[in-house]
Amino acid sequence: MSTSIVRHVRSLEGTRLEARIVRRTPMRYAAGADAAHDRPAYVRAASGLAWVGDRLAVIQDDASFVALVDPETGLAEAFPLPVGPGGARQFDDARGNKAGKLDLEALATVPSPHGVLLVAFGSGSLTPRETVVLIAFASHSSASVDLRAASAFYTLLRSASEFAGSEMNVEGALHAGDKLTLFGRGNGAIRGELQPVNASCDVSWPALRAYLEQPASVAPPIPSAITQYDLGGLDGVPLGFTDVALGRGSAILYAAAAEASPDATRDGEVCGSAVGVIDPHTPAGRWARLREASGSPFTGKIEGLTTDGRRPGRIFAVVDSDDHSKPSDLLEVQLSGPWWG
Repeated sequence: MSTSIVRHVRSLEGTRLEARIVRRTPMRYAAGADAAHDRPAYVRAASGLAWVGDRLAVIQDDASFVALVDPETGLAEAFPLPVGPGGARQFDDARGNKAGKLDLEALATVPSPHGVLLVAFGSGSLTPRETVVLIAFASHSSASVDLRAASAFYTLLRSASEFAGSEMNVEGALHAGDKLTLFGRGNGAIRGELQPVNASCDVSWPALRAYLEQPASVAPPIPSAITQYDLGGLDGVPLGFTDVALGRGSAILYAAAAEASPDATRDGEVCGSAVGVIDPHTPAGRWARLREASGSPFTGKIEGLTTDGRRPGRIFAVVDSDDHSKPSDLLEVQLSGPWWG
């Protein structure tokens, strides 16, 4: 299926913008490790971030848990997702089961009359990753988890080559009104005439919800309003979307990483990360390289971000170090300069 491109956005490095890490906290489970649930002692491979009350919900791309994290201490409560093959909830090369992970990479918050509904999307880079997980929090201490296979929906996304590019890798999601906007990371390998592309598309949330509830009888929504992005690069390595969040007004805040990946399923050398802003009503975006508190470039990969409504100019981000033996860090980042105008 071919869909005409609505617009093309180029994001440029903003010389007056700064994104600097002011605090770094490793995220660990308050209850420690739990072998019965195949849970490590810490949050690993953090990939998406959203507020649930006064805590931060963190999804992980190689561990089947949602963590509710206290942003002050980094201590987390774990909510297990359904087990994978062999009862596993941790997936990595050392175990030989990495291909079976859900690879949850995108997280959207949808208003609910009963609390908070989080919608987590698998990347779609492999068949087991064509899953949407609905996590409903009726209160701070209770959650229901509903995992839905969504192959027909991912097939439509993949067939929209202007969005999917050579290898689809869904990394961000935003909910506004009746629509979801999905963002794909352009870090795939070249496939014939298809190139990797950073892109976004809109889908109807009511139509997607209806499909997820009755996939045998309801068709999935068709992607529309496709936009492609040139995000620039760091040290000669292209930047690719790793998450998005609602900023001020109509602006969209995004995280991007410069990773020399051979394809959408394998890790590569990371040169650093950037934080950027896009206004849907303007043809250009702006970004700043993420820096340590000292001012030196941050050389890791941020894979999730969200704003901190309590403190203007402050955001939270989570780090995926691609090392399952280490806890993921929660970063507090100060944005300085004319980010919103």
